Amino acid sequence: MQLTAKRFFWMLAGVVIARLLSMALMPLIDNSEPRYAEIARFMVESGDWITPWYEPGVPFWGKPPLSFWAQALGILTLGNSEFAVRFPSFLAMAALAALLYRGTAILAERETARWATLTLATMFLPLTAAGAVLTDAFFALGVAYAVLAFLVARESPTPFWRYGLFVGLAIGVLSKGPLAIVLVGIVVVPWLAIYRERIVHLTHLPWVKGTLVFLALTVPWYICAEIKTPGFLRYFLIGEHFLRFVDAGWQGDLYGTAHRRPLGSIWGDWLLASFPWGCGGILFAIWVGTRSSRRAKAVEISRSPVAGYLALWALAAPVFFSFSGNILWTYVLPSLPGFAVLFAIHAKAFFAACDSTRLGRVLIVTGALAPIAAISLGLISFAVPTKFKTEKQLVAAARSQMSEGQQLYFLDNLPYSARFYSEGRAKLIAIGDLEGLDFAQGKIAFIAIPPDEEPSIQASVRARLAPIYKSRRYTLYRLNG
Repeated sequence: MQLTAKRFFWMLAGVVIARLLSMALMPLIDNSEPRYAEIARFMVESGDWITPWYEPGVPFWGKPPLSFWAQALGILTLGNSEFAVRFPSFLAMAALAALLYRGTAILAERETARWATLTLATMFLPLTAAGAVLTDAFFALGVAYAVLAFLVARESPTPFWRYGLFVGLAIGVLSKGPLAIVLVGIVVVPWLAIYRERIVHLTHLPWVKGTLVFLALTVPWYICAEIKTPGFLRYFLIGEHFLRFVDAGWQGDLYGTAHRRPLGSIWGDWLLASFPWGCGGILFAIWVGTRSSRRAKAVEISRSPVAGYLALWALAAPVFFSFSGNILWTYVLPSLPGFAVLFAIHAKAFFAACDSTRLGRVLIVTGALAPIAAISLGLISFAVPTKFKTEKQLVAAARSQMSEGQQLYFLDNLPYSARFYSEGRAKLIAIGDLEGLDFAQGKIAFIAIPPDEEPSIQASVRARLAPIYKSRRYTLYRLNG
């Protein structure tokens, strides 16, 4: 099936519209999204653009600030909403897709670039990351820019590509830290060792000026962050970048819990993240292996230095994280662009002359699976919000009845979504403090109580509770004084 420029435009436009609609409809779901959104919101409120704050008085040392800066700018520009904090991730993934298209067009041809871009855009994880309040979209953008620039700079020695390795690394280091250097190194160093004649690529990069650009973009913030909150560098560089990955039960995480999983679990994550094209790639590889002529053609393609580079890129993140049990499925995102280009090159080589209507329909339906899932989730969350772990509607229900000076409390646990949607005004209260609660104006307070905690509340307090709204995890009560 030939992917013309017109067909590519309309298919990509459909994906974009589906993602924009779903990210506007879906509330922030606990835990990660509203946690990062609240950090960005507080950055705007406090005016502190150096240190991200987990909550007032508690610095967030888990991530550098690039994504928080972007999300905070989104709030300043578009207001305090889900769309405002998600839109920067959409722009980051759009920039990544544009880089992938341009780089692939230089290395291969435009139709291959179209297939690679569309493949990436319709994978489950890239589509999710394009509308989620996470750091991963910016990190993947930085890694992709660096990896692509190293290869493309020789073919197109413009400043954009020659300095791309260094700017891309800076984006990655300001998004998640030195892990960006590790992942790019896993691609570049083995490739130069395998294809020794490609050492010539090193001569096309401005190493001195580029390194100075990288240092100028990254070092000032790290110095300022350590000066402002001493201890940051030790926790971030040793804890977040070493102990987190080598110790599956790491107890030093200040902001959550370690994810204990068997080594190699990342490959299951890869299948989900790359769906449906990862599964398609496996089936394609099986199909190629069933005939000697196909195998010979695949071997011929794989001998190309470009194909070898893309294979290393596609494998870098999943192979690296195979040796860690403390992982998340988003960790494979930086390698998915490499897989998308590699898949497109092989598909183009085998099916370029195929004009099958059936094949075209299969490809269209396959590419539509992730966007349809995104739209469906958005519509479900809009129609039945109680199906999701979010307190957006509960906070709205409380606000609709609250008078000035009255307070919303959450019993025993304050969800991140409640913090964000209440703009930091919701407070945590212990069950033992309900009886002696100091009421504000009108002797009324609003309490969100988990169902399993209700039997433990004193009878004198229960008698004064009037239910207002029920979410998935809490019932909102009006407590009369």
